[in-house]
Amino acid sequence: MKQNKEVQFVDLKLIEYKEAWDLQETLLNRIASVKLDNRGLEEDHKVITNNYLLFCQHPHVYTLGKSGDESHLLLQESFLSTIGATYFKTNRGGDITYHGPGQLVGYPILDLENFYTDIHLYLRMLEEAIIKTCEGFGLVAGRIEGLTGVWIDPLEEGARKICAMGVKASRWISMHGFALNVNTDLSYFSHIVPCGIATRGVTSLQQELGKEMDFEAVSAIVKGHLNDLFKMELVNVSRETLKA
Repeated sequence: MKQNKEVQFVDLKLIEYKEAWDLQETLLNRIASVKLDNRGLEEDHKVITNNYLLFCQHPHVYTLGKSGDESHLLLQESFLSTIGATYFKTNRGGDITYHGPGQLVGYPILDLENFYTDIHLYLRMLEEAIIKTCEGFGLVAGRIEGLTGVWIDPLEEGARKICAMGVKASRWISMHGFALNVNTDLSYFSHIVPCGIATRGVTSLQQELGKEMDFEAVSAIVKGHLNDLFKMELVNVSRETLKA
């Protein structure tokens, strides 16, 4: 069956975490339904599956991965409202992390059979898009062996995380994704053990470069790298289109 490289892109702007999660589930189930219907059909009768890429920001929220440790939330849930935050246990991989305004969150809902069926490679490609973005601003960015995500000065003792990642795949369809700190209020990370790693700090583009960043410009750069690395054919669509 022909691989469909077209990816429908929507910038959801600021959106509640649960609303974005529900939307991801809807899109994943839509793709899964097509794949299910294709089973047993001859190749020339199979329907191509769609792919989606959602960008957004969230109001203050802490999310815990399915294998995460609840003790890594360092405050009582009853205290969350006093700092304007919410908390969700999710079905993604990884431990606890924070999302908030000024952070670029990317949710690729891709039928990986349109690209490659290799979750390890998929994660490395997401990381590579962020690494290239950071390098474009003159930062030394990379990976730390055994840890998912992107780090600034990864080979130094003071390595700090600039992008967290946590994904889920079902029937080779991806959801959840990455969170790049652009102009993020880093004080919110003090209430958790970020990604379950107590010995490393977090940072943002604003922190590293000493100035507030043009959020839309950074988003466009990340989008461009994803497009190139995955050899996507990105098509901008409206949010309303996703409901069709």
